[in-house]
Amino acid sequence: MRIVEIREKTVGIKSDIANAYIDFSQMTCSTVAVITDVVRDGKPVIGYGFNSNGRYGAGGLMRERFIPRLTSAAPDSLIDEANGNLDPFKIWARLMTNEKPGGHGERSVAMGTIDMAVWDAVAKIAGKPLYRLLADRYRGGVADESVWVYAAGGYYYPGKGVEALQNEMRSYRDRGYNVVKMKIGATSLEDDLRRIEAVLEVVGDGRNLCVDANGRFDLKTAIAYAEALKPYNLFWYEEAGDPLDYALQAELANHYDRPMATGENLFSHQDARNLIRHGGMRPDRDWLQFDCALSYGLVEYMRTLDMLAENGWSSRRVVPHGGHQMSLNIAAGLHLGGNESYPDVFKPFCGFADSIAVEDGRVRLPALPGIGFEDKAELFRTMREALETA
Repeated sequence: MRIVEIREKTVGIKSDIANAYIDFSQMTCSTVAVITDVVRDGKPVIGYGFNSNGRYGAGGLMRERFIPRLTSAAPDSLIDEANGNLDPFKIWARLMTNEKPGGHGERSVAMGTIDMAVWDAVAKIAGKPLYRLLADRYRGGVADESVWVYAAGGYYYPGKGVEALQNEMRSYRDRGYNVVKMKIGATSLEDDLRRIEAVLEVVGDGRNLCVDANGRFDLKTAIAYAEALKPYNLFWYEEAGDPLDYALQAELANHYDRPMATGENLFSHQDARNLIRHGGMRPDRDWLQFDCALSYGLVEYMRTLDMLAENGWSSRRVVPHGGHQMSLNIAAGLHLGGNESYPDVFKPFCGFADSIAVEDGRVRLPALPGIGFEDKAELFRTMREALETA
């Protein structure tokens, strides 16, 4: 059993939308295929992966450092003898050979993308959906049969007024989502409050709405928004300040007693630990949004979950960023609190299986071995076509 080849292809996911910090008109994404010599149904097992939105493709790092390290390893050194499979942990260690501690930037994206493809291959070799493999190995065989999801949108784009924002949110509700999320921070507080109130006319109670500032605010502005948001009793107030400004997050907790969320731009278990130590996050009400595809992959994500448990946090307070099926499998298999969803943006790297609808804010997972990309036709076609020409 061995990895025969690893392919990477950078593709565009550009979209004329923006949050409080960046626009996505030049955004790219890395796709990866891990090709093995294992044969199922007459075809070689291939694991697929891609990186989450908000970070550019990291193909250069993969091609220059990580892929050569893995393909030059002795095949036997990457095997999980106990399970008769590839070993994601040994593969991860090989990929990180000669990498210094720290430096958790685009390197973590390259690693997370390859790691996703490895786990897809491992689950396919085992003949199980990834969430079931994870539950069997790490949660005593108990998996969540469905996962709570919320619809992320509400981006700014040219010509988008309040009516268009309301129609967007109404469409999410019509498709089965109970909770929706919108962007704030790219305009004035007064304008954002008008936008929030317009969305509340559609979704009703504030507990059906999250708002996301994408790290835009300094402390003064973050507090001003917090005071204005309190009466709405929102589901959460997300990433008010820079993700590494733990002091800002901790001080904000003194001014906002409602739920907050952050963590999507922290890329290692060490960064996550610093947030828990110094960010003033409250395990009884706040939410953590670490994204495995941006933070060294599932191998590292398990270290983060272990760290959280050691510090008194339930895995149910973790709702990953990214809106992809990898995180959905992790949520179901490792008992997280839910998963983000992008019903309309970042196509085709958004949404879940074509055959499974959102029902009352929850989604089930396909029974296919692996992550289940094959049950999302447009995405799978895009990845396969890109990687066939890589």
